[in-house]
Amino acid sequence: MTSPQGNPSPVARRVLLGTALSGAAVAALPATAHAEQSVRAAGTEGVTPTAQSARRPWKLRDTMTTDAAWEKFLRGQDLRWSRLPTLWHEGPFLGDGLLGSMVYQEPGANQIRFTVQHGRVQDHRPEFGSGWGTCRLPVGHLTLEPVGTITAVDWRLSLWNAELTGTVTTTAGKLTLSALIHDEVLATRVTATGGEKVTWTFHPEEAVSPRRISEAPPANYTANPPWTTRTAADGTKQVLQPLTSGGQTATSYRRSGGELLLSVGHSFPSDTAAEADSLRNLRRATSYSALRRRHTSWWHAFYQKSFVSFPDQRLQSFHWIQLYKVASASRAGGPVMATCGPWLEPTPWPAVWWNLNVQLEYWLIHGFNHLELDSLATTLRQNQEQLIANVPAAYRSDSSGVGRSSDMFANRGVGRPGTGAETGDLTWALHNVWLSYRHSMDTALLRDTVYPVLRRAINYYLHFLTAGSDGKLHLPSTLSPEYPVVPPQDTNYDLSLIRWGCQTLLESAELLGVDDELKPRWQEVLAKLTPYPVDDNGFMIGADTPYAQSHRHYSHLLMVYPLYLVNWDQPESRDLIAKSLVHWHALPGAHRGYSYTGAASMYAMTGDGDTAITYLRKFFDPTTRYPCRANTHYTEAGPVIETPLSASQSLHDMFCQSWGGVIRVFPAVPSAWADVTLHDFRTQGAFLVSAVRKKGTTRFIRIRSLAGEPLKLRHGLSGRLTVLLDDGSPARTHDLGDGVISIDLPKGREVLIHSGSRPDLDIAPVAISEPGAAWGLP
Repeated sequence: MTSPQGNPSPVARRVLLGTALSGAAVAALPATAHAEQSVRAAGTEGVTPTAQSARRPWKLRDTMTTDAAWEKFLRGQDLRWSRLPTLWHEGPFLGDGLLGSMVYQEPGANQIRFTVQHGRVQDHRPEFGSGWGTCRLPVGHLTLEPVGTITAVDWRLSLWNAELTGTVTTTAGKLTLSALIHDEVLATRVTATGGEKVTWTFHPEEAVSPRRISEAPPANYTANPPWTTRTAADGTKQVLQPLTSGGQTATSYRRSGGELLLSVGHSFPSDTAAEADSLRNLRRATSYSALRRRHTSWWHAFYQKSFVSFPDQRLQSFHWIQLYKVASASRAGGPVMATCGPWLEPTPWPAVWWNLNVQLEYWLIHGFNHLELDSLATTLRQNQEQLIANVPAAYRSDSSGVGRSSDMFANRGVGRPGTGAETGDLTWALHNVWLSYRHSMDTALLRDTVYPVLRRAINYYLHFLTAGSDGKLHLPSTLSPEYPVVPPQDTNYDLSLIRWGCQTLLESAELLGVDDELKPRWQEVLAKLTPYPVDDNGFMIGADTPYAQSHRHYSHLLMVYPLYLVNWDQPESRDLIAKSLVHWHALPGAHRGYSYTGAASMYAMTGDGDTAITYLRKFFDPTTRYPCRANTHYTEAGPVIETPLSASQSLHDMFCQSWGGVIRVFPAVPSAWADVTLHDFRTQGAFLVSAVRKKGTTRFIRIRSLAGEPLKLRHGLSGRLTVLLDDGSPARTHDLGDGVISIDLPKGREVLIHSGSRPDLDIAPVAISEPGAAWGLP
């Protein structure tokens, strides 16, 4: 009675709750079980808290409750530069989910470039496709131009303050700088000593697709008009960029002493609103100091929603930098992240890619307990009409979809099954939104976004399923992203998504109390859909199409990860999973960074933390073709933001998993990491998990329920368990076998689980056993 995405069905929830409260069930437990406990059943075999612990409540001792503690810890994760970065993927980066800037040497000049790019600045000509017609457009860049030759830099990107500070030493003197971005304003403060002086120049950039580095514009493409400049009455400079299709980008900036404030606005179809927006942002900022107060207040509160510490210094720092990065690149209600994030550089991919990139970009926000960063969910909610318009006209009455790449409004048509088109990308993106629902248990998200959009996405598939002579339902030819051979039918990518979608719709309908007329059809599909094509090497790409050449995507393995339809809890599936993974990585020629992070997460599912970390480290190996870069960004033919973010999810998968309706604490920690601390790690079911591992052993687990969902826990503890509620009373539990217990935990309550005598309940950073250099150019 567990749904394929790992959540107990409503029927299963009732059974679990009934079992947990049943006195008969307590009496029937074997003597070795972790039986239910209550005041009435204190003598039952299993969990037996002491009389003292039953009278006296417990409490975590969280050492990370002060700004001073956080500042000290995060300072150890900061990026540092003692050399001037010469490339975008070497330098500092700033952002607020909309405006973004990267800092590095101006190419070929004795100057420092601060790029100025914005997540909403795009063209609006869909007839030219997402690469040219609805692509992200460049804005411009600032240059800081010293008098003397630059001889040294000493920079720190403070994660705690989300601020770049440091000095630039030249043959003439020294420049001391600081910079941040907040409320769509880039603020810099520079002072000069010796013979130096502060000189800034803004350079507008041509409003043309960055894709021009790889191809010529399409036929009949008309360039956007040139920009114009003007000075407002208060001395604010403005650069106005009109667009051929209508709309405008406006960059406004002003200097006052050593300070410079800059803001970007974008409007469509209005030809003037961007000017007013950018000026209003500057008026609201008033000064560097005033903006910095609001900025640091936001970031300080942001970080303290969760905590993780583990003993590998370089990976720990990387992990926290990814949280800083995703918060700099995305905020709920803002534009969905493009493949480059808000930091636009020359790239063949100046848009949103839906066949892997966008999905991997958002996974880490769940465990980190930052659902407020989920611009993917809000993008799909706000653009449902566009998703309908994306399917061929004959199917718009009941279907939705999105093509491989689009603008921030999901504007891209999707092909028909039977033509070899890539058709499942919207369904996969909806799995991310489903995860946000499961981590929040926000019924409105399920009702208003997941259910209606997923219903239409699966409907699109249903139009093309046909019964074969074997009595099974088959899907005509579709593409497995991005394998170069199209199966004649039954592509595993799509079969996985159809199964997940139908099962999720059935569960969602029951949760929402909807008697949907399509329920019999979804049930029929689940009963009759053809099995996944497999051969002696494991999962194939599709029918009559083996995995025979290197495949950087793991689209043919989606049923294993992240859907968990085929998983390690199924003993009959283990051999198939293992040989599929081995064969996928036996042909590595086309592999990229996310091929390694994906393998790491899959091995973490199997509980093999040592193999998982071995694959993850391949992403950081400078001898690989596409390693992680100096500032933790990643590039192939252009910037691709998803891979480093997915590496953080691989770490999460080693520390805590919550699929199959079970929370797994420390399921795949590498053996070299003896100590790990988690605090307020968010899981499916809207639980916050805190846990401490010392000397290779889990010491305690604390779980807080935010929604009152049924709790099943694979705890990894040995010996007799103590399970206490936050008032010191014993919690009701039931042994489910295989190291899993269910716990009756009401909404708003906490439970503590440990074995043996009560350990110290300390939440604190762990000692570093694997030292490493700071990221950047230290």
